[in-house]
Amino acid sequence: MKKTKKQIIYAFIDSQNLNLGIRDQGWRLDFQRFRIYLKDKFNVVKAFLFIGFIPKNKKLYQFLKRCDYTLVFKPVVESHFKKVHKIKGNVDAELVLQSMIEYIRYDKAIIITGDGDFYCLVNYLKLKNKLERLIIPNQRKYSQLLLPFKKDILFLNNMREKLGKKNGSVAVRTKP
Repeated sequence: MKKTKKQIIYAFIDSQNLNLGIRDQGWRLDFQRFRIYLKDKFNVVKAFLFIGFIPKNKKLYQFLKRCDYTLVFKPVVESHFKKVHKIKGNVDAELVLQSMIEYIRYDKAIIITGDGDFYCLVNYLKLKNKLERLIIPNQRKYSQLLLPFKKDILFLNNMREKLGKKNGSVAVRTKP
């Protein structure tokens, strides 16, 4: 009997969209449990986490690496307007580029975002039969550009018990 080859599945995670999408629902994601979930549910062998780099968040980055994420950093831009301090680290281009650099190394990809800027990437992966799943953090807040992929979408709205922080767990922040 012939053995079927196990597919190599990579995940590409827009950390800001994931974090804010979950927080908008009133809970916090346990990144360690989320990595285990990706491995157990989808057999994800490599999970790229795209995140803005802030030097004072060194402990966060060390924690995420211990959780088996491959971190891809984007320098952040700080702005001050009307006494409001904003930090912006848009990772869209890095995520698309990395998914194409890795393209020959994976059989299927999971894209984790609700951002419509990734329509072209998701569409390309779908056309090439390389899209395993589109995971959207918040069913109530995501781009309508992603609607054509509704058969491929998994929403995290009802995953609080499975993926949410438990009392006493260490807080993980993706923003200062």
